[in-house]
Amino acid sequence: MDFLRPATWAEALAAKAAVPDAVPIQGGTDVMVEINFDMRRPVALLDLTTVGELGEWEVTADGLLRVGAGVSYARIIAELGDRLPGLAQASRTVGSPQIRNRGSVGGNLGAASPAGDSHPPLLAGDAVIEVESAARGTRLIPAEEFYLGVKRSALEPDELIRAFRARPATGPQYFSKVGPRNAMVIAVCSFALALHPDERRVGTGVGSAAPTPRRARAAEEFAGRELDWTGAAPLDGALLARFGELAAEAASPIDDVRGTAAYRRHAIAVMARRTLTWAWNDYRGKVAACA
Repeated sequence: MDFLRPATWAEALAAKAAVPDAVPIQGGTDVMVEINFDMRRPVALLDLTTVGELGEWEVTADGLLRVGAGVSYARIIAELGDRLPGLAQASRTVGSPQIRNRGSVGGNLGAASPAGDSHPPLLAGDAVIEVESAARGTRLIPAEEFYLGVKRSALEPDELIRAFRARPATGPQYFSKVGPRNAMVIAVCSFALALHPDERRVGTGVGSAAPTPRRARAAEEFAGRELDWTGAAPLDGALLARFGELAAEAASPIDDVRGTAAYRRHAIAVMARRTLTWAWNDYRGKVAACA
């Protein structure tokens, strides 16, 4: 196995073009586990840790957050928790402190596992993935179009993930995850929710309950239509129940060692109701404070 270590982004793109089967590695929290257990033996590893710009984030001219693929979970929590609260909550559930210091959203995207913790909040927040190749330049892929199957993404063989882009939260965001224990665990299933009050819209993300992370579109449309966006009314029990049902219907889970399909559907309905309740209570409190 070859080990490629470019010093710049241009060198990284050139290396990926020359060896399309090279596997990018940043924190190594997914790739090294697969190699150590002999589940994967790539022809080459493409080490991106020395490409400094991947560890940077910025606010673009149009007000978006552009977060480099190498920005760690720990830094998202510390530096972007107020602007991307749903993603920061998800980041807190990833592994141990050591893994959060090394792992990144870019790596999670590259692995494209349905159980990846960052995927649901990226979907709920309408994130866009910035990828690039030496031959074709930059391509922007909406998160909803990025996941193609179990550990398969829309990346072409010569492309690398450079960053993701997301608008800072305009309303409350929440992430919920079910696992056999409270830490150091892969999600049995997960759910993210984001309120977009300016658009009278709800965003969702369902994780580890289908071949790919996905949005619960019917639940989003129902909530956007039925919620009292003046913030005057508390949540109706029937509305909450229907939202949970629609969220669960968006899933297509399987039975596996971590949980049954029936349990996953039930848990998604519960998490959908809870996250909407938490977010709506926050929203109503903010509306009341501004009145």
